Amino acid sequence: MKKLHAKLAATLAASTLLASGALAGDILLTADAMIDTANGKLINNPAVLIRDNRIVKVGTKGSLSAPEGAETINLDGQTIMPGFMDMHVHLSSAMEGVPFLEEMLLSVPRQTINAVTNAERTLMAGFTSVRDVGASGYSVINVRNAINDGQLDGPRIWATGPALGVTGGHCDNNFYPPEMKFESEGVANGPWEIKAKIRENIKYGANAVKFCATGGVFSRGTKVGAIQYTLEEMKSIVQEGHHRDLVVAAHAHGTEGIKTAILAGVDSIEHASILDDETIKLAKKHGTYFSMDIYNTEYTQSQGRANGVPEENLQKDAAIAQIQRDGFSAAVKAGVKMVFGSDAAIYPHGRNAEQFERMVRFGMTEMQALQAATINAATLMKSDDLGSIEEGNFADIVAVQGNPLEDITLTEKVSFVMKDGVVYKK
Repeated sequence: MKKLHAKLAATLAASTLLASGALAGDILLTADAMIDTANGKLINNPAVLIRDNRIVKVGTKGSLSAPEGAETINLDGQTIMPGFMDMHVHLSSAMEGVPFLEEMLLSVPRQTINAVTNAERTLMAGFTSVRDVGASGYSVINVRNAINDGQLDGPRIWATGPALGVTGGHCDNNFYPPEMKFESEGVANGPWEIKAKIRENIKYGANAVKFCATGGVFSRGTKVGAIQYTLEEMKSIVQEGHHRDLVVAAHAHGTEGIKTAILAGVDSIEHASILDDETIKLAKKHGTYFSMDIYNTEYTQSQGRANGVPEENLQKDAAIAQIQRDGFSAAVKAGVKMVFGSDAAIYPHGRNAEQFERMVRFGMTEMQALQAATINAATLMKSDDLGSIEEGNFADIVAVQGNPLEDITLTEKVSFVMKDGVVYKK
């Protein structure tokens, strides 16, 4: 219904604009080609008319001309696409230049500054929307609010706040000695404690939910594949999130944890490292999205030791790297719903697009990879206004020199970034 209203408003705006001339801020954007992510097509010689922060008309150079007074932006030799969407980032974390264990000593104000810097880098790399799936002290939530208020430059952000986890699990912090009695903000055990924690996160601005269903690579003393929450607890998380109309993500590497999270009703599985045929069939049956970070292992193995990553974590990463990539190939072949999720923070923010090439290398077509980072992500997040260049949608548009359907690595060098009708890079 919202999309129909937006389309009607866009149509009326276009009719008024074409009849009476342009208003301040009207833009006609043209290029050599456009990726139609909704229909999986390449459109030649597109023209897109933008008013304020919305797309009001999509046509071609021959059929759509600029109203009198409109600004014209000609992206000759370039291909336009919807702004990219990364469904798994940690904006307040920045491994580059900060040793792994030292980063745990950073205060929430310092982490917030990280998030400000990383948000701008992410936007300038062409990612106009992200889902931040875990940050301390509601730091990213407040950066998101500042972006929305126009105080900072950055992408649209869905933010979970502190990710939920069991005592001693992946979403807890086990690096400190017991006498410190440290417990991460998101620790919650049992259905009612879990519900209270989600409600607290929402109270302070969370607009998404994330929990740790299994152990992980970068935690201490957790087995990557070991399940951590029970089915009852996971159902409690999903129920509470869905009651508040929020999308729920589950960090899950191991097969049992992935299956249990799917049965609990989660919307997306993060990492999904250890898959079997039954798990893939279950994901297809339930319509669960996979968000698989198949690039960052290269950075971890090449740079992790120099960044002070402990041997335990390096070994866990190495052990599942190829298993995860084989699982990615199998899931793509089987037709599981997929979104782009980089886990940026494990490698430097702003390099998110380097994962596109790996997605193609391990089984996707170039169009499928672009759809994972656009229309699929928008559908996962229940956003009718994003993910495609269509009338009524928000004007989030990026461009690259050349055709990314012929060379997906072109996405690593975006030449144009528009978010919400504002040009940030040209």
